[in-house]
Amino acid sequence: MKKLLTGLFATIVFFSVSIQPPIKINTVNAQRKPIPPYAKFGTIAMEKTHEKYPNAKIIDYLHIGRVTGSQSSTEKFKLWLKDNGKEFGVFVNIEFNNVTGKVNKISFKETSR
Repeated sequence: MKKLLTGLFATIVFFSVSIQPPIKINTVNAQRKPIPPYAKFGTIAMEKTHEKYPNAKIIDYLHIGRVTGSQSSTEKFKLWLKDNGKEFGVFVNIEFNNVTGKVNKISFKETSR
């Protein structure tokens, strides 16, 4: 009788576990976006802008685009800065060698909009 009860108990436990509703687990699948080709130059634009305007805080960043030439190309950015309550934009152009990727020239132009 004891063996029958043990078997019956095991069957009841198994049955009660197996009829439980499935547990829903929320998962988040993050998508990895590829690093854009201008990212290296965007970092340079922010570093050089910070060097030129050491007291200003960069509050916005925009990649305008790339102008491709035969030997060199130019990445164009617009950064928005805040310095002592004054906000202004700075266009940053980074000219680089198409083959080596070496920076040839960086230019800055301030704008009020």
